[in-house]
Amino acid sequence: MSARQRKLLVVANETLVGDELLDAVRRHVPGEDALVTVIAPVNAPREGYVVYEDTRRASAGRRLERTLAKLREAGISAIGDVIDNDPLTAVKDAIELEEPDELIVSTHPESKSGWRRRNLIEEIRRVARDIPVEHVVSDVATRTGAKNVLVVANETVLGAPLLDRVRELARESEHASFLIVCPQSDPERGSHPEAERRLRQALAQLRADGIEVHGQVAHPDPYTAAMHAVRDERVDEILVSTFPEQRGSSWLRRDLVSRLEADAKVPVHHVVVEPAEVGA
Repeated sequence: MSARQRKLLVVANETLVGDELLDAVRRHVPGEDALVTVIAPVNAPREGYVVYEDTRRASAGRRLERTLAKLREAGISAIGDVIDNDPLTAVKDAIELEEPDELIVSTHPESKSGWRRRNLIEEIRRVARDIPVEHVVSDVATRTGAKNVLVVANETVLGAPLLDRVRELARESEHASFLIVCPQSDPERGSHPEAERRLRQALAQLRADGIEVHGQVAHPDPYTAAMHAVRDERVDEILVSTFPEQRGSSWLRRDLVSRLEADAKVPVHHVVVEPAEVGA
């Protein structure tokens, strides 16, 4: 009777293409019969809903295919899938289904990793029980110049100054991606058609320019919405878009920009949009 094939479960998303992860997999399966299963969880927002969620899934899918190709080129049997679930649930399901002998979890460095800010590594070790878990840190974003920009806007999301600033950042960084968060205008309502309409239009314009962008209608408080994203995502900088203070911006009255600068620990830029500069 042949020995049972050894199974290695790999969990990663934005760091899938990092050399550190590929090197770790090679160390774990040197010249032996083993199967590597790679899962790429795609986070969903904890509040609100995603607009054009296919952009996240497509980006994760491209990274996954590149990783699987490199593993197969190295003679390693590898399969994988993009998982529409939070990372911890995805790992629990994969452990039950695959019964792996070992796990490798790859993240950004602590300062950039939403997974680590959520203590995900410790949670995975807890659910893995006696299955060994190796944590690999990959600073692929710094090496590639990739940048994730969080944009916080609602009524000004179609403002020409904001859209032009996003286009400028996209030109400056070949690997820039953008998450536009539109806080809900009325938390008492179940649907937010105007916020969604504005967001869809902004996303459509930027995607037509070839910019990788996705968005969501989120928590009504802009600070809370932004900090949820910072906790869940890799955010390298933040754009906050408002009307001028003299036009009655409640976000500026609540000192949103300074609060995010203090708590998000990333550069925060303020884009002022005049009412006349907002598209239809």
